Amino acid sequence: MDGLWFWILLACAVAYATKLLGYLVPSRLLDNPRMLRGAGAVTIGLLASLTAVNTFAAGQAIVLDARIAALAAAGVALLLRAPFLVVVIVGAAAAAGTRLLGWG
Repeated sequence: MDGLWFWILLACAVAYATKLLGYLVPSRLLDNPRMLRGAGAVTIGLLASLTAVNTFAAGQAIVLDARIAALAAAGVALLLRAPFLVVVIVGAAAAAGTRLLGWG
């Protein structure tokens, strides 16, 4: 077996074992308010970093293109409390319009 496949299968096994170990955590620990705040903070941090990477990165480089306009327009729609589908459409329209104007 190729070395890469070994590491892929090992990563799969570790991920599956981690998921199974989650069932062994006592429910009293999961109902703790500090645990809930910590889990919420980690979730927000992961989502923010994923958004930043998908907006500003292309491979190993930082790029400035139409995705920035899409993110800004979607942010404004969120601030105006638009429904999620409207936020997505506004972001897509901003990206399409920006690309139509020749940027990105």
